Amino acid sequence: MSTITYVKGLPTPIQLMNVLGITEFESFLNDFAVIYFKATCDCIEKLEKKELTQSKLNTYLQDKYGINKRHANGVIAFASGKIDSAIECRKNHIIQLEGKLKSAIEWLKKHEKKLKDIKATAKIYLQKNWQYRKLKCKVPIACDLYNRKTNWQNIKFKVHQKNRYIYRLKKQISYLKSAKLHVKISTKDIFVVGSKDESFGNQVCQYDGVNLRFRVPYCLEKKYGEYVKVAIGSFERNINRLAASGAKTWHFYRQNYKWNVAVQFSPKPVEKVSRPIQYGAIGIDINPSSIGWAYVDKDGNLTASGKISLKQGLSSIANRQQLVEACLQLASIASTYACPIVFEDIDFNAKKQQLREKGRKYARMLSGWAYSKLFDLLQSILSNRGIEFILVNPAYTSALGCVKYMRMYGIGSDVAAAIVIARRGMSRGGASMSERLPHSISAYLGVNPRKHVWSGLSKFNQNYAKNTAIVKSRHDYFSVPNWGTVVKDTIERVVSSDQSRVASKSNDASVQSL
Repeated sequence: MSTITYVKGLPTPIQLMNVLGITEFESFLNDFAVIYFKATCDCIEKLEKKELTQSKLNTYLQDKYGINKRHANGVIAFASGKIDSAIECRKNHIIQLEGKLKSAIEWLKKHEKKLKDIKATAKIYLQKNWQYRKLKCKVPIACDLYNRKTNWQNIKFKVHQKNRYIYRLKKQISYLKSAKLHVKISTKDIFVVGSKDESFGNQVCQYDGVNLRFRVPYCLEKKYGEYVKVAIGSFERNINRLAASGAKTWHFYRQNYKWNVAVQFSPKPVEKVSRPIQYGAIGIDINPSSIGWAYVDKDGNLTASGKISLKQGLSSIANRQQLVEACLQLASIASTYACPIVFEDIDFNAKKQQLREKGRKYARMLSGWAYSKLFDLLQSILSNRGIEFILVNPAYTSALGCVKYMRMYGIGSDVAAAIVIARRGMSRGGASMSERLPHSISAYLGVNPRKHVWSGLSKFNQNYAKNTAIVKSRHDYFSVPNWGTVVKDTIERVVSSDQSRVASKSNDASVQSL
């Protein structure tokens, strides 16, 4: 079951502060954090060596550090989580480096071929009357007026640097695969595991809605007594889902010279607002500068649409604020139409691995795009308001939206893609929504009806949507009156070129036979 975490700063009323300027509870946390840190380090060493079972490890921690069983359970859970996180981070790091290595090798092969083409071009220029020869150069020989270097020199230098980069990546990957795992632990962390069978959801930390009572470990009972209490108040939220019963796991950590308290729990269910997806859905298409949304009714027709603008180049705080406002606006729209929101399940890891070879502008755009942050915020806000959140495959949504719906409804490419996303989500919910290409295209493409509909989309996207002279940007989709003429013209040119190539080969064969 999903969990939610509420966080707030630990209250420090002035009447409870001592001569050091801290409360008794903060003093206890400072002392207990030192013991907890040592116990966590020792537990990690034991878990990595796998010397003890969990029950024996619990007894070992109790005897050595003077803590009770519940405290030791929190230490073991915290240490196990840190180890699992370090292993997962190591795997992800290796995967990212291998992706960067693959992208660099592909770039290197492409530019090494380019160097050979430049050498072949230089031989052409050395011949007499080279400007009248039918064999033209593949790569022109040019010179930079500022650096006074030819393109051959520039590419050769880039190839040299790329070889050094590839060598470094290979060494780094081989080291990470054999190096000892490093686990990072904060010195100011206290983690207490809860249980649904205990009163108040936790035996060590008992919270009644206002006051928190913490069971002091045996090693600190002489200084602080059996329990320490603090009035932390309530976790104020517009939609508070903190249940009175159920397990509650507490986490105390120090950040920016202040102790914070966090509680993790299973949330109370909320009243469902959205109807089943067969009655309609809202699809959203995310772009770095805007969010396009479209409401599709039960028949799959566009009923309402809009666009939410996003500013780029903002600070992290300002960017988060505008993303929260956009998510709240989408939640309000979904509540108005009482329907779920359909979202693309996009993974940018592969694209981010190629940033070094894609150029500065593309890298800056993709790095500044807070897609994952928007995804997390939207999921959290919708779940609190009882709105269903559905993920779908993002394949060919933009291409299909541009070719089918842009001219039909007179809308932008992002809203057209949002229509495809909404209809795809409705198809997953049981509604029959087609994703076939228009007949003006599929009639000339020769799409096999036995194959998946995406095979035709792939063929159209590769051969026509990107390679036709008519389409240079997404705005050009408005100017195409009939896609059938474009596809037919492209096919006729391809067939005629193939026929001429076959005829020339047959003529050459006949000449050789004579």
